[in-house]
Amino acid sequence: METITFQDLPISGEILKALEKKGYAYPTQVQAEAIGPLMEWKDVIAKAPTGTGKTFAFGIPVIEHIDPESEAVQAAILAPTRELALQIGDELRGLLEFKKGIRVAVLYGGQKLDTQAKQLSKKPQIIVATPGRLMDHYKRKNIRFDGIKTVILDEADRMLDMGFYKDVTGIVEKMKNRTNMGLFSATISQEVMTVSWMYQRDEVEITVQPKEESRPDIIQYSVSCNEIEKLLTTMELLDQLHFDRVIIFCNTKHMCQRLGDDLRGRSYTVDCLHGDIPQSKREKVMQKFRDGKLNVLVATDVASRGIDVDDVDCVLNYDIPAENEYYIHRIGRTGRARKKGVAISLLGSLLDKAKLDEIAKWSNFTVTPVKLVGGELVEQEVKKPVIKKKYK
Repeated sequence: METITFQDLPISGEILKALEKKGYAYPTQVQAEAIGPLMEWKDVIAKAPTGTGKTFAFGIPVIEHIDPESEAVQAAILAPTRELALQIGDELRGLLEFKKGIRVAVLYGGQKLDTQAKQLSKKPQIIVATPGRLMDHYKRKNIRFDGIKTVILDEADRMLDMGFYKDVTGIVEKMKNRTNMGLFSATISQEVMTVSWMYQRDEVEITVQPKEESRPDIIQYSVSCNEIEKLLTTMELLDQLHFDRVIIFCNTKHMCQRLGDDLRGRSYTVDCLHGDIPQSKREKVMQKFRDGKLNVLVATDVASRGIDVDDVDCVLNYDIPAENEYYIHRIGRTGRARKKGVAISLLGSLLDKAKLDEIAKWSNFTVTPVKLVGGELVEQEVKKPVIKKKYK
């Protein structure tokens, strides 16, 4: 396939300038295949793995279609979580650096409705929202849908799996003047197919296969220790491997908070991200982490997709995740922007080892068992069972 640049796509000079400033010259596959059809107001259903540049794939056409002279909401982008909604909002604003007169509002639960109503009073043309909160504003007549031409469902599989099916379909049905719809998803579930069948016509189908060479460059290790030694092992890894920026994942809010408190009590610059932390504080924590004022971030899976930082040195799985996909999303926070990353999983039990083995087999990853020796991770020999021969 011939290599194309962003300049080969139907993109305005202002957006090209923003992309150039960000250092992007070549579109990813999903961007190259989705931007053209969306610019032509066609419906698109795209299956693409996490980290393939889906936000620009739909964000660029959305921006290009906006009439800055109009104060009507002209595009709605739905996302499953507040973290992802905020991330999309940030990326759109980055693309808008040289395009004036286009405003973006981000709506999500956990922030006061009145605060968001003030954003809406400034007449944004693009809305990024979680489904429940968008319906809240619609019911309060803070927003009208009659000017919306484009609706995008990002991470559609996850959004519909999370119980937003009725909200999403209810929202789409209220957008009577909609011209096109984009469905972007890591998997095409039955619910995604149903929404496509109900609301899309002559849709352009795009499939991006996970490629070995497009995978992040992440070295994956496992370290065995007793459950009670996990905290000590974590501190040894932090002290001896000298990572600048580390994310530690736990399975529960309780464990996340407890580990954060334990590390803070031992003079580590650390903070937590989990579901019980107010959104305003979450945003401050993330900003401190981006700015390098925090070396360690302890998080639950609810925060994993919303952490958009390019230079995380290491992801540490304090707990082995319950779902295979969670492991992919966790370790995907490192090894970004063409940098090498490290993922280390602590195995506190035989059950942990069995779960990690299952994840490695499912994802076709290689996870190397290691131990910490003299400040370095040294590969540990895996003892093979001795099979005794029977003699007649």
